[in-house]
Amino acid sequence: MKRTHTIPPICAKDIAPQIKKSNYPEPYASQMQGREKRKLGDHFGLTNFGVNLTELQSGAVSALFHKHTKQDEFVYVLSGTGQVRMGKKLFNISAGDVIGFKANSGTGHQIINSGNELLVFIEVGDRTSNDRVDYPNDDLCASLNEDGHWFFTNKKGEPYAQ
Repeated sequence: MKRTHTIPPICAKDIAPQIKKSNYPEPYASQMQGREKRKLGDHFGLTNFGVNLTELQSGAVSALFHKHTKQDEFVYVLSGTGQVRMGKKLFNISAGDVIGFKANSGTGHQIINSGNELLVFIEVGDRTSNDRVDYPNDDLCASLNEDGHWFFTNKKGEPYAQ
């Protein structure tokens, strides 16, 4: 017999933000100051893809500049203004804008709140196992293991303490 899993609707703001601000090891985790994520998909037990409500204070960034080998990402801007860095280019973004990042495109990306107001957006990303993330500007690499956990190394392949 098939089991059903029903969780009633909830206001996104009623889902608690992440306590740990980042999975990155130091010194990279501290660069995520001013970022708050609410893992909306996790609240509903979603396993095939993740959905986050992300808020960036002025000057904050969504993540380190990065690119995925297997994970597609999609962003919908709800409010505020900022910029999205795609490769060497910067594009202005504001409420109503959407952005897609195709896996294995070779182009890094990062969202930056360059405005004075809170920048709020929804992020959607798949959870394809064995994804690898390269951080071109940092001595950091990440791999998504079969168990759904991220493992971080430097570019020589030496693990960071976690």
